[in-house]
Amino acid sequence: MRRSLTLVVALLCSSCVHADKTRSVATRAPIDVIELELAEAQRRMQTGVLSSAALTAAYLERIAAIDDAGPALAAVVEISPHALTEAEALDHERAQGRVRGPLHGIPVLIKDNIDVVGMVNSAGSLALAEHRPRADAPLVSRLRAAGAVILGKTNLSEWANFRASDSTSGWSSRGGQTKNPYALDRNPCGSSSGTGAAIAASLAAVGVGTETDGSILCPSAIQGLVGLKPTVGLIPGGGIIPISATQDTAGPMARTVRDAALLLNGMTEGTGDYAAGLDASALRGKRIGVLRQAMGADPRLDAIAEQALASLRAAGAELIDPVEIATWQQWGEHEFEVLLYEFKDGLDRYLRESGAPVSSLAELIAWNREHARAVMPWFGQDVLEQAQAKEGLDAPAYAAARAAARRLAWDEGLGATLTTHRLDAVVAPAMGPAWPTDPVLGDRIGGGSFGAAAVAGTPSLTVPMGDIHGLPVGLAFLGKPRGEAELLAMGYAFEQKTRARRAPTFRPSVTLAE
Repeated sequence: MRRSLTLVVALLCSSCVHADKTRSVATRAPIDVIELELAEAQRRMQTGVLSSAALTAAYLERIAAIDDAGPALAAVVEISPHALTEAEALDHERAQGRVRGPLHGIPVLIKDNIDVVGMVNSAGSLALAEHRPRADAPLVSRLRAAGAVILGKTNLSEWANFRASDSTSGWSSRGGQTKNPYALDRNPCGSSSGTGAAIAASLAAVGVGTETDGSILCPSAIQGLVGLKPTVGLIPGGGIIPISATQDTAGPMARTVRDAALLLNGMTEGTGDYAAGLDASALRGKRIGVLRQAMGADPRLDAIAEQALASLRAAGAELIDPVEIATWQQWGEHEFEVLLYEFKDGLDRYLRESGAPVSSLAELIAWNREHARAVMPWFGQDVLEQAQAKEGLDAPAYAAARAAARRLAWDEGLGATLTTHRLDAVVAPAMGPAWPTDPVLGDRIGGGSFGAAAVAGTPSLTVPMGDIHGLPVGLAFLGKPRGEAELLAMGYAFEQKTRARRAPTFRPSVTLAE
């Protein structure tokens, strides 16, 4: 149900207005924003050859050309009506000698489950298509304070892919089906699918995603991006439509490790400079465990992973190969129970306190039934119904499931492996390549090495490591709580050694020639 958006050409001025059905742009000389890194954008603005307003307008033009027309990625669901005005104000600040930092004047896209004043926050659902929060989420306030321009909202898997057991990633009743820019018939993966597609296609400088289990790592890995899932609690979770209080976190999605680190700086406060330690020699002397339990299903993926491991060694890392997580994938059943309980509790609270059009999970389920033709044309809402059937968080079954999930994922799982082998990180392929989108049969997700970190609430990072027939794959780094700086440093050294990222070409499909 992708809305048709009309391109309006206007003079670059503070009166430029955008609604959900109209994208405003400016008439001016073309600006090449493809693969533009934050440092280069800042250099151009500092030397006066580029302004934030012109940069913002250039991204709006690219959204109109690539997302609305052309490949029609359906990655961006709404443009901020204030984007150009905000950019002009930041240009004025720069002219007055005030530069807030590396994000000053940089256009950022935000996932459509995060509150932004003046814009809809829908979690992809038509039930919330008119829900306009009264305040920014704390992370959005921090980005504004850092000088970022909030460009718009990105599509996602409806309700962050927690609606149905047979759902298709990247589809929402509000935004339709997001396409993978590397092959348009392939899936973008994970609930942060729109942010992934948008940043891969250079529709903004950087983007914000959210993850409960894989929703930053997976769309980043299979769309050629750097994606960081931080330690739960590092970034404030207020103003985000929730699934799980113990697993949810927002995180940066970018085309380079440095850009991801700079965006993380803007999303956090008082936790240090995550870009300061980025050094091509950062892998020297690091003890890295090779998690072969997450390998073996695809010889092509394994071959690329072996090349990545060789690059780690060449960069000075000591590989402990193999290591095992003794409780590998035993946490899944307990995790799902926790998510059901926490989703009901957290969503009821968010809907009630934000003044949303539906005030509870029960009302949402009823609304979906009443509007099933529009909201549930492909798959239903069995996961929502399972969550509604749960008791409150004081239920003994919830406490038991939460304790078991934590024990299996961290205490006897990833944490035990890191401690036993004195590791700085564990690595494995993040995911296999993207699968064909199929709304009838749903997702065909294969592999995934990030589950332990997701359930444990600890950080994980994916960095491009190569491709299979032009479909990107990433190397995942799993680390210790609050170990984001170390993971980013190791990821940066790997990135500099391999330079594996390639820009998408918007192929209709995969061909044998590639």
